Amino acid sequence: MKISTKEMILVSLFTALTAIGAFLSIPLGDVPITLQSMFAILAGLLLGPKLGSLSQIVYILLGLSGVRIFSNFSGGPQAILKPSFGFLIGFAFAAFIIGKIAHNGETIDFKRIFMATLMGTFVIYLFGLPYMYIILNNVMGKAVPLSVAIKTGCLIFLPGDLLKAILSSLVATKVLKRVSTT
Repeated sequence: MKISTKEMILVSLFTALTAIGAFLSIPLGDVPITLQSMFAILAGLLLGPKLGSLSQIVYILLGLSGVRIFSNFSGGPQAILKPSFGFLIGFAFAAFIIGKIAHNGETIDFKRIFMATLMGTFVIYLFGLPYMYIILNNVMGKAVPLSVAIKTGCLIFLPGDLLKAILSSLVATKVLKRVSTT
């Protein structure tokens, strides 16, 4: 895949925005509340499937290489053993799927974009919840029932994620309409 200078800048921008989203966090148990997912969603909506997911892959690789850009100013390969790391993996897949759905039509439609964000949010949970459950039980040695993992890793985040989905969809609809007319 050949990438233009403009595309490299956009990928870097969303990598940086995701890192900033990690620093804007509220500690809450094993998985903090952050704005990372909103920037992963916006990456897919605004950059499309390939560049959106690339921005999230670059973010993950930078963090794993030791740059302290994950939540709580953490980084390094040991981040793989944190309960929240599965959600980061979900960001890359979510950005791809969101981009595929959102850019799958000729017109910019709020309903399609909003549905894409909801699907992307589901994908983030699809990766994050099982990963969190496995790490908590098998690596950290906590005896966490699945019902508690779902409550602490999903249910308490749903209202905020719905708000992020609405805001991302509104922003993307406006930006994409503006960009498509120029």
